[in-house]
Amino acid sequence: MGRDFRWLLASSWTSNVGDGVALAAAPLLIASMTSSPILVASGAVLQFLPWLLFGLHAGAIADRFDRRRMVMFANAARAVVLAALCLFLITGTANIWIVLAVAFLYGTAEVFVDTAASTLLPMLVKPADLGIGNARLQAGYLVANQFAGPPLGAFLFAAGAAWPFLLEVLCVLLAIVLVSRMAATPVPARAEADVRTPVHTDIAEGIRWLWRNPPVRMLVLIILLFNITWAAPWGVLVLYATEHLQMGAIGYGALTTASAAGGLLATMSFGWLERHVSFATLMRVCLSLEVLMHLSFALTTTGWVALVIMVFFGFYAFVWGTISTTVRQRLVPHELQGRVSSVNMVGVFGGMVIGQALGGAIAQVWGLTAPWWFAFGGAALTLLLVWRPISQIVSARHVLTETGSIAVADGETRADGPQSNVP
Repeated sequence: MGRDFRWLLASSWTSNVGDGVALAAAPLLIASMTSSPILVASGAVLQFLPWLLFGLHAGAIADRFDRRRMVMFANAARAVVLAALCLFLITGTANIWIVLAVAFLYGTAEVFVDTAASTLLPMLVKPADLGIGNARLQAGYLVANQFAGPPLGAFLFAAGAAWPFLLEVLCVLLAIVLVSRMAATPVPARAEADVRTPVHTDIAEGIRWLWRNPPVRMLVLIILLFNITWAAPWGVLVLYATEHLQMGAIGYGALTTASAAGGLLATMSFGWLERHVSFATLMRVCLSLEVLMHLSFALTTTGWVALVIMVFFGFYAFVWGTISTTVRQRLVPHELQGRVSSVNMVGVFGGMVIGQALGGAIAQVWGLTAPWWFAFGGAALTLLLVWRPISQIVSARHVLTETGSIAVADGETRADGPQSNVP
């Protein structure tokens, strides 16, 4: 896959170790300061809210400048915010409001990191290799963020509230060093007049391209709707695990570890699945399993059953994430990758913000299993609506041009300007 891909992979894995540690430690820190489901869910909401505020601007900026340097500078900002949190915790001056403010600032920096990082892979590998490239990046996410990080974060939090966040600072700094070893990424080709255009003009261009592209537009809509239903119970998962299932802090970390175990199984089988099963079939199976997962969590009352469910969740979630990312990257021209990726991420995290806010309110009124019932009903209805359009998404052909392209379903393509077919 090339030297630069290996540096990108190493940086991604290292950063995900730190994020995985915080995945367990951050909710535990908030839960140690308040028992309110609304405040617990607010921690996640404030971390993802910046996507709604700055996501589109981050995409436009990523399409103007060196994307590798953008990742480095934004990661440096994350390290500063985390170091400040550690100082508050060590001195004993931290409170729930400081932690929520840190969540928002950290999330803001993460918007620029993730937007720029998502555009690097299509610049480093051939379109035919995007599937396996995304699978390897996702494997690092599963091993580091979901498998190794959460139990380590829960263990370090038990030893002292500041320890997991100190480790995350070190991981982010190391990730900066690793990505700096990549060759400088070329700035997307633009006419000099375009460089002077306002950022909102670039944003509008990306949104127009996506709106005129039915397959990518439908893919973003599916992700938005399913993230609303998924995030509703996930925002209060720490309370569901520790209070409803009586699993404790370590058990809560084990839930994400079980999810990662399922993802690792999917990693080993993804190549076979890609060769033998159509993307349309895989996407429908994954979304159907999502519906059944919500129902299972709503009904279970024991921790070991929840762990088994999480293994299956990790398997199909990995397959879905790899397929949806690969399809989108193949359909979007290089010069629009940042803006279209940012719209997609706004949909992802916008759905999570809406879902987690709903989940906190629902749990506050009707109990900790109520968000799972909401997710089950919402996901089932959404699946019925998107069942047929999935075929149009995966059947679209992809065409890259110097100025942009529009992918059309049913094997037809239409592009403005010179074009070349991509295998």
